[in-house]
Amino acid sequence: MLEVVDTLKKLLCLLRLPHRGSATPLEAEAFRRLGHFLQEEGYRVQALPFRGVRSYGWELLVISLLLGLAPLSPWPPLIGALAFLLYFSGIRPWGFLLDRYPSQNLLTWKGQGDKALLLMAHVDTAKTFFLYHPKRVRHFRTNFLLNATLALSAPLLALTFLAWPVGLYFLIQTTLLLLRELKAPYVEGGNDNASGVAVATALFLETEPPAAWRLGLALTGCEEVGALGAKALIPHLPQGTLVLNLDNVGRGELFYAEGEGMLLYVPYRGRLLEAARNTPGARPLRYRLAYFDTLPLAQRGFPCLSLIRLEQGVPPDWHWPTDTFARLDEEALEDTLRYARTLLQRVFHGVSS
Repeated sequence: MLEVVDTLKKLLCLLRLPHRGSATPLEAEAFRRLGHFLQEEGYRVQALPFRGVRSYGWELLVISLLLGLAPLSPWPPLIGALAFLLYFSGIRPWGFLLDRYPSQNLLTWKGQGDKALLLMAHVDTAKTFFLYHPKRVRHFRTNFLLNATLALSAPLLALTFLAWPVGLYFLIQTTLLLLRELKAPYVEGGNDNASGVAVATALFLETEPPAAWRLGLALTGCEEVGALGAKALIPHLPQGTLVLNLDNVGRGELFYAEGEGMLLYVPYRGRLLEAARNTPGARPLRYRLAYFDTLPLAQRGFPCLSLIRLEQGVPPDWHWPTDTFARLDEEALEDTLRYARTLLQRVFHGVSS
């Protein structure tokens, strides 16, 4: 077995591609490299294919366009408001029409116990957008809340003199989203989320679960476009599986999320959360900025925990071209690994304090 630090470096090297955009050929190449690496380490790896989208922008564009028609009729913004609410609650009833591109998850297990603990990290990277500029990104949550307020109010505002300014606001947003889809590049994704993949995989390789436990590793695709990989993973998980997710852990201060949700907040529960509350080294966080792969699992009752590092309240270089491998902090990666290792040992051996 490689030394842990060498393992981290080798995994980061495997993931060093121009990007790993959701459901793109480069995402597939990253999965090919990771699967080959795990097989060389002696693990039987399941490739779990599914279909996804390459960007969330087209969905938000159509929603914004419907909201932008407020001056004409309250019916399009009513449909748009409902679609906005569904999308940011993790529900995409129109997905069967859009999910055309191949993606996958990789899943492997070790141990023979009845209890299951899964390490999870997403492989794909996102397109950038002007809202992620370093001067604007700290206001991302405020901007989202403004959008949510206007979107959910649009059907009523369509009946007032505010229909035109609200419609214009969302038509401008439609144009910006169109430009994003046509022009914006995918980011390299050193922090988001090569860092999480490297730490989760290294932790899986070094950990031997006790007799009562199974330890799994799930590397997911299409997280950046609606946690589609995590949703596709659910049928393959034993009931009651504990899930430890690692996302953006390559720089900044370490936090453990106690729950998440951009609109409706979903609290986490279970032994991983209890262990985190009793383990020094990370601060608690109610994560409302975006979503993790844990959101669809927590919504379905899986006991989850997510680890993330933040600077001034946001992930460093979040969805911006500066999110490169060169900006990763090796000490932050190793510290995250140590913290996650402690969590696993507390869960496996029932240590509460």
